[in-house]
Formats: sequence, C-alpha cells, structure tokens
Amino acid sequence: MKTIIKNGTIATDSEVFRGDILIEDGKISAIGEDISCDDAKIVDASGMYVMPGAVDVHTHMDLDVGFARAIDDFYDGTVAAACGGTTTIVDHMAFGPKDCSLWHQVNEYHRLADGNAVVDYGFHGVIQHPVTADRLGELAEIKEKEGITSFKVYMTYDFGLQDDELFNVLRAAKEAGIVITVHCENHGVLTQLRKEFIEQGHTEAKYHPLSRPPRVEAEAVNRMIHLSALAGDAPLYIVHLSSAEGLHEVMKARAENRPNLGVETCIQYLILNDSMYDDPSEGLKAIMSPPLRKDQDREELWQALSEGGLIDTVATDHCPFHFRAGKAEKQYGKDDFTKCPNGAPGVQERLMLMFSEGFMKGRISLPQLVKYASSEPCRMFGLYPQKGSLEPGTDADIVIIDPGKVTHIDRDYIRGASDYSCYEGMDLEGSIEKVFLRGKEIVDNGKFLGEKGEGKYLRRGPSVLAKR
Repeated sequence: MKTIIKNGTIATDSEVFRGDILIEDGKISAIGEDISCDDAKIVDASGMYVMPGAVDVHTHMDLDVGFARAIDDFYDGTVAAACGGTTTIVDHMAFGPKDCSLWHQVNEYHRLADGNAVVDYGFHGVIQHPVTADRLGELAEIKEKEGITSFKVYMTYDFGLQDDELFNVLRAAKEAGIVITVHCENHGVLTQLRKEFIEQGHTEAKYHPLSRPPRVEAEAVNRMIHLSALAGDAPLYIVHLSSAEGLHEVMKARAENRPNLGVETCIQYLILNDSMYDDPSEGLKAIMSPPLRKDQDREELWQALSEGGLIDTVATDHCPFHFRAGKAEKQYGKDDFTKCPNGAPGVQERLMLMFSEGFMKGRISLPQLVKYASSEPCRMFGLYPQKGSLEPGTDADIVIIDPGKVTHIDRDYIRGASDYSCYEGMDLEGSIEKVFLRGKEIVDNGKFLGEKGEGKYLRRGPSVLAKR
C-alpha cells in the first residue's frame, strides 16, 4: 500500500520545509512538492509538523529490581511509547543472577520483548560482577551475533563496579568497538549520606535528593571521563545527566576536545524540580536516581541544548511503578525513602513535552528537537539513518503533530500500565495527530491502532562514538 503525507511542514535535524512524503512498502520512497500517485492513500498534514518518529534510547521495560518489578512490560510500555510518538526504543537490561554470563540477560530480554513490543526495539547489554576475562570476551561475541553494540555499567547499586573494573571494561570495549554507557554517581558518598539520614530519622521523600547531591554525580562524571581517557579514549556515553555541576564537567571535557564522548539528559530534568519531594506522600512518585534538581539546573540544561555541542540526546529513563493501587510499589518508601523503587514513567510524555516546553516556548528550534529526540540517539547507537531520519530508502517512521491542539495530561491520557504521571495537570501546546511505524499507521489522534508483536528487533551497527 502507498501513502502520501501531503502539505505538511517537514522537519529534519537540519531544515524545515513544506512538502509531501511518499511511503511505499514501509519505506520513504520520495520527498518533494506536489507528489501524486493514483493508488495512494492521502493523509492531509496541512498546518501540521511532520517529523521522524522519536527514538528513546533509555527505557527500562519489565525491569526486575529484586524486590519490585516495573509495571510496564514490553507491550504496555511500547503502546505508551507509540502513543507518545516514539517508534523505536533501546532498552537497558536489568542485572541478572549473581555470577551470570553476559548472555543470560540477552536471552532473558528476547524472551520478554519478542512477540510483545509494538514499536521497534534494541537492547543495551549490562555488565556486572564478576568482571573476568571470559565475561569481557563475550562483548565482541554478543556484538557479532546479536548486533548489541553498547553495554551499561553502574558506579552504584549492589552490582556497581570499582574503578579497576571500570577501567578493564573500558579497555575491552575499546578493543571490541563497543560503547559503554554509565550511571554516574559516587557510591561511597551517597551510601554514607543515606545511612546518616536514616539514623537521624530523616526518612521522608525530601531527603532523597539531599542524599544524592549534584556533586555526587559531578565527581563520578569527571572520574569516568578520565578513566575513558586512560583506556585509550574508549567510547563513553553518560546517561541521565541531571545537574549543572555534572554539566560543567562535560563542558570541561568538550573544551579539551575529548573524543568519543556522548551525553544524555532526560526529560524530567528539563521539566520538573525537587519541590516535588516536599510532599511526603506525593514525593514518592518522583523518586528516581539521579533525583530531580533545582530550577537553576533545569535552566542550564536547557541552555546547553539551545547552544548545542554539549548534550547529545534527551531520553526518559522510563521505569514506572504503581503509586496508587493496592500494595503499590512506590508505597514501599512511605516510611523510608531508601526503600522506594527508583523510577517513573515518561516514554509517552517526552516528545510532546519537548515540543511544547522546548520548541513552542523558544528554548530550542524544531531541527534541534528532531536532533535530540530522533536523529542523534540513532547516531549514538548505530541505527542511523534507518531510524531517526526522513530520507528516501529509510524506514517510514513518522510523527505528525498538530500545533493548534492541546494535550492535557491526566489519567485518561496514560496509555501504559502506570497509574500516574509526574506531569499530571499540564496542558501542552500541540497534539500528536498520527504515528506511522514502517509506513503503517499505528496511532490516530490518541487511539492505538497497532498490534502486539509488530515491533521488530533491531541489530545495531557501530555508534558514531566507536567510529571516531
């Protein structure tokens, strides 16, 4: 079947222009003016913006944290993604059993996702103890057989790695042409602060950000940048940068022209602030790590996006747990914030928040929105130009946004399994009119039209970080 999207304002990461897009056999066949085809279905996009499908390279579907499990599986979570204009995700695997092979979680995540996802998907591998020569040897093997070209390490949590282990991982990844993504927080300091707060009876949600202050992130960002340099400028991608202090460490590295460095922030750090923790109950909704920061941090992150060249992508760290229902997982922290599972929903909200609060309010341009939400995530993780672009021959993953409508975020808006959104009550400028995945319309004015299992697993090529 052929489809023509006509008369839209087409946005790429380099230009904005009026035109038509011809879709044939799931691919973009042509882009131009006054395209005609006798047997094509016509979609009139007059007065609307037409962009590449958004790509979220930081989600946690079906995440098992041991004492709780994220309530969005690969079906519910990708339905939410689709309805929010995201047509591709790259999901971060959870830790596996103690001493397991790197292959263990690869196989487990195929079991969880294959036949369930409604958008296209890939995986980031995960590295945990023990960091042995055999485990490191599996990096190249998994890259070759599965097309998984990035692996995550943590500097905190139970399976966080020590500096010598991080150094060895970076060297092995450099040799294999693999990107290491890293959760940057100083484990020793935050552990001590959390211990002290609990001993003093300071158990409310407002102590969560105080136990993980910005310098805990900044020190770890600085350390990872230096470890990467020591490992021969190994490809490094810093996930969910949240603070001005962390950003300043990135700015130093950029000023030194440090190669092979990618940086991500997340939508919550651009929109929300730490006042959400003031309410002892409602504050549990926003317990995530790193925590929400001050307005000054938000503004500096927006400024970095506006200036360009500092932050590469905007993701979500989507990892929802129930707040309201029955034995809701978030309520585990009602008497002790350290017991609350970390994470919140966001995969549905991200694109429209960036459109409304970024583009429509003049913080970023439309090409910058496309860059941070679509094209650059794909370059970072070996999916470009098949994904994240509008070019003849690429997948027809397309979002149409009507700037004249309003998106109201309430419980009726939510399409995933979550029973809340951190953005409830917001009215956003613009509304997603249609979403296409490989040429098939899967969302129409908020209604999901796709089918379970339509999402395809994506074997990824090398990141631009690994190519530099």
